[in-house]
Amino acid sequence: MRTKICGITSYEDAITAIEAGADAIGFVFYEKSPRYISSLDAKQIIKKLPPFIEKVGLFVNVDAQIINSLMQESGCTLAQIHFQAPNMLYEQLFVPYIKVTRAKEPKDILEYKDEYRLVDAYCDAYGGAGKRLNIEWFKNIDCSKIILAGGLDPQNVASLKEYNFYGVDVSSGVEISHGIKDPSKVKEFIANAK
Repeated sequence: MRTKICGITSYEDAITAIEAGADAIGFVFYEKSPRYISSLDAKQIIKKLPPFIEKVGLFVNVDAQIINSLMQESGCTLAQIHFQAPNMLYEQLFVPYIKVTRAKEPKDILEYKDEYRLVDAYCDAYGGAGKRLNIEWFKNIDCSKIILAGGLDPQNVASLKEYNFYGVDVSSGVEISHGIKDPSKVKEFIANAK
């Protein structure tokens, strides 16, 4: 499974994740998040990173102009649209993007089923808050285009291999505190996912 370490706020955490084998790192451009980072601070991290790593900008409740602008300013390579956006927003984006489903019930995981997408647990706050989806929902479903998020950690990620998810996305499950990663947990998570 491919791995994304989200909620990166420092170069040290970014390079730890990359050296441990992360395929992508995520930057939260949502000001109400405890993991928020400005596009200019993200740029300072991104410009020091090695090539061939996906740099994901996470967005909540903003328009296409803001997304395009912050993506360009930061140097991120993929926009993660973490809210129900109208089709017109996607048409106005100049950057590659991935849609997010915040699943409340089993049928929700089939939203955007023909596209690569991220599926997270629904909660009132954006970002899953460490809440885990019922893994039974994914039995007998084609998960090859799903990046699973929500409540994952180094202990439970290995149990997902049988589902053939495209990837997994973690933030709080590998942290010491909001936005500060635990290097040993990051390494263990990636090793167990792969």
